Amino acid sequence: MSEQGARDSKWVAETFNAARAAVSSVIIGQDEAVRLSLVTILSCAHSLYEGVPGVAKTMLVRTLAATLGIRFGRIQCTPDLMPSDIIGTPILQPDRGDFRFRPGPLFTDLLLVDEINRAPAKTQAAMLEAMQERAATVDGTAYPLGKWFTVLATQNPIEQEGTYPLPEAELDRFLFKVRIAYPSAQNEVRIVATHHANDAPLAQLAALLGAAELKAAREIAARILARDEILEYAVALVRATREHPSIAVGASPRAALWMVRAAKSYAALEGRDFVLPEDVQAVIRPTLRHRVVLEPGAEVEGMSPDDAVDEVARGVAVPH
Repeated sequence: MSEQGARDSKWVAETFNAARAAVSSVIIGQDEAVRLSLVTILSCAHSLYEGVPGVAKTMLVRTLAATLGIRFGRIQCTPDLMPSDIIGTPILQPDRGDFRFRPGPLFTDLLLVDEINRAPAKTQAAMLEAMQERAATVDGTAYPLGKWFTVLATQNPIEQEGTYPLPEAELDRFLFKVRIAYPSAQNEVRIVATHHANDAPLAQLAALLGAAELKAAREIAARILARDEILEYAVALVRATREHPSIAVGASPRAALWMVRAAKSYAALEGRDFVLPEDVQAVIRPTLRHRVVLEPGAEVEGMSPDDAVDEVARGVAVPH
């Protein structure tokens, strides 16, 4: 379907299923992470990927970018990274006697921020403004990043030397926290068989969605119907995190808003123009796991944020 008027949720599903298949041909055994990545793109949001080194976090983002015909940028975070390194700097123009702003890698559509927890607090603060306001301020002037600006960031959960934990305010700007686990033995064999003789797998991929198609898909996802029962379900889930005995700090109203937006995108990927409770359930964990803070006693007893979120979900009635 090439005509704008013929595009609907089924077109979104067909188009993004093709993108998912292309990404999955390179990123093997991470189907949920690939799907959540596409939901992030469709929701015009940001996501954080967490996993040990070597599980293809960076490769996943690069592969996703290769299937999208939009601008792509990358920032490799280090402890000495300064805000000007990512935002850009004013450059003196001797012939004109004034300064001209030279944009940094932040000015793109899809931005990979690798090892974001290695960036110092000052640089993370610059990222916070970019993610929330989709703008960057330099010398009192705000430079827009564009309404399609999307951050996909990675972090290593086990290495603590030379890292700066992300503040809660920054974590709350991420739609999802996507956990990238070790692949199964069968999938690991497939990974080795696929990649051992091919050191440039991305060269075989072609862009499947351009800026115009991506814009249309996002507009369609935004129009997906979420009934009042779905909105009440999302709010009930979020409010329940504030009352759970093992959770010290529950999720904010922003969590409910993004949960509904993610569920709408999830429904669009299924080719539906309305949200089911199952769409909400599919995004509960990745939406809430980084937005709750456990009580110290719960952590000592070995409870994880996912465990607490699962308990919350089981205690909230599912609409029919």
